[in-house]
Parts: sequence; structure tokens; C-alpha cells
Amino acid sequence: MAVQQLDVDNVIEARREYNAGLASLDKGKRVWQFPVLLLLVLALFPILQVMDGYNYVLHLMLYTFMYVAMASSWNILGGYTGYISLGHNVFFCIGGYFSGMILAYFGVSTLITAPLAGLAAAAVGFVIGWITLKMRGPTFIISSIALLMVARILFDNWHFVGGSNGITLPQLDLDAQWMKVPYYYAFLIIAALTVWTSYKIKHSKFGLGLRAISQDEVKAESAGINTRLYKVAAFAISAFFVGMAGAVWGEYLTYIRPNIFLVILVAANLVLMCILGGKGTVAGPIVGAILLIAFNELSVVYLGSSELNILGTGVVMLLALMFFPTGIIGTLAAKKKLPRFLDWD
Repeated sequence: MAVQQLDVDNVIEARREYNAGLASLDKGKRVWQFPVLLLLVLALFPILQVMDGYNYVLHLMLYTFMYVAMASSWNILGGYTGYISLGHNVFFCIGGYFSGMILAYFGVSTLITAPLAGLAAAAVGFVIGWITLKMRGPTFIISSIALLMVARILFDNWHFVGGSNGITLPQLDLDAQWMKVPYYYAFLIIAALTVWTSYKIKHSKFGLGLRAISQDEVKAESAGINTRLYKVAAFAISAFFVGMAGAVWGEYLTYIRPNIFLVILVAANLVLMCILGGKGTVAGPIVGAILLIAFNELSVVYLGSSELNILGTGVVMLLALMFFPTGIIGTLAAKKKLPRFLDWD
């Protein structure tokens, strides 16, 4: 009788947990309200430019939007699929040069050609992914670094695009007070589209296949998933948004040069942001990008732009991983302490 009672208790407890899960899913249906409200507030923020003096804040925000877009895009490959790329800024470079050269020679703004730059980056990403994604684990990571080095050598010696000196791009004909506003909205739109795409992928059959590949690629393939096609598609989608960000960033800086795009620090930032916020989650790259950029700005103010800044970033990452081993979002979700407005998964 005691055994039977124990079994009944287990069933009741399992049912209670199941009902709690259903309740949390019901709450999750209303999570869209916070992102929409946040997007609306951010869209209205440039109105403050009427009072002037917010140029630096606008720069910091559009810079954050850019990294939110690129980190969320990287997360599609590195987070959902489990393939860590340290050469993703190659597509950042391709997007910047594709639209930058069109602007330099034909005068068409990158704000118009950014989607084409994204498609160019995605096409290159598809080809590179088809070749390199045959490799797994550390071998793929090394191949991505090799890709970055090859691209740096190519662009440094390609005289048509200015070589290592790069080329200067024309500016928009706007007053200095409003110069940043078009790029602010461009990066906001790119970031919003990237996060929305990441969310849709996470909750789709395609996303389920990517997560299966991340857990066990051999079993995923034996279950009927075309793993190579899934991986290459994730690589191309990821490259698309990074390419768009690179296109707008080049015009915003008014010049394009290999050492802007093709430095390992850019790729490392994408990885660190996702790890800090929570790799494989929708909100994780956003939280990671905001925190890392905020900390870098504060450390530059108080420690200066020196090795102490790099040391401080390393210490913060170490402490964060000690207390949040699966990232802030991932760890809080596992402990059921994640705020509802951040529960986008």
C-alpha cells in the first residue's frame, strides 16, 4: 500500500508541475508587450535632439543596436546550432565594402543598399558554410579564424577598394545635430528585425532542428534532419544581418578600412556578449551586448583606454561565468528567477 501511495503522490506532483508549466506558457503569450513598448520608446528617443546635447548618447545607443543585431545574428549559428565562429566579422566587412563601394562610385546611400549588402554577405556565407561546416568543434573554430586572416590579407592588398588605407565615403547632407538620427533608426530597425528573426527561428521546426544538431549532430542526422543544409542555412541567415550592420556602419564612420572590420576583437565581442547574456536564448545576446558595452564605456571613463580596461573586462567575464555559468538569462531561467519581461524563449 505504501508503494502505491508513493506512486500516486508522484503522479500528483508530476501533474502539478505540468499545470505550472502550462501557466508559465500562458504568461509567455503576453511577453510581446514589453518588447513592443521598448521599441516604441526607443523610436521616440531622438526627439530629445530638439534640445541638443544628446549626440554622444545617440552614438552609444546606435552602437549598442549594432552589436545587439550582430550578437543576435551570431547566436543563430553559435547559440542554436552550437558552431562557434570567430570569423563572423568577415561578413561585417563584406557588407561594409559592398555598400561602401556603391556609395563611393554611384552616390547611393548604404541606408538603401544595406539589404543588398546583407544578401551579398549571405551568399558568401552560404558558400563558406558549405565548405567549412564539414568540420566540427575546435577544427571549425580554427577554420573561422583562418577565414578572418585570409580576408584581412585580401582586403589589405586589394587596390580597387583602397587596400589597407581604405576609402573615404561621402556624408549625408544634414546638420551635425541630426547627422546621427538616420543611422540610429537604421540600426534600430536592423536590431529589431534580427531579434524577431531569432525568435521566429527559435520557435520553428527549423530552430528545433538546429538545437538538435547542437545537442547531438549524429543523432539528429539519424533522425532524418538534413544537418548540413540546416547548418549552412543558419550560417547564411546569420551572415545576412551582420552584413547589413556592416553596410550602415561604414557610411556612419564616413570611411571603410580593413582594420575597422577585420580585427579579432569584433568577433570576440560577439561571442562574449552571447556567453554573458546566455548563448542559445533570444534575450541573452541583447542583455550581453548592453552590459558589455556599458561596462567598456565605464571602464574607459575611470581606467582609461589601456590594458587595465581589457583586464577589467576579463575579470567581469570571469565573475559573471562563476555566478552565471550558462549566462545571465540561461542561469536565471534554470533557477526560475528570470523576470517575466525577459522570458522570450
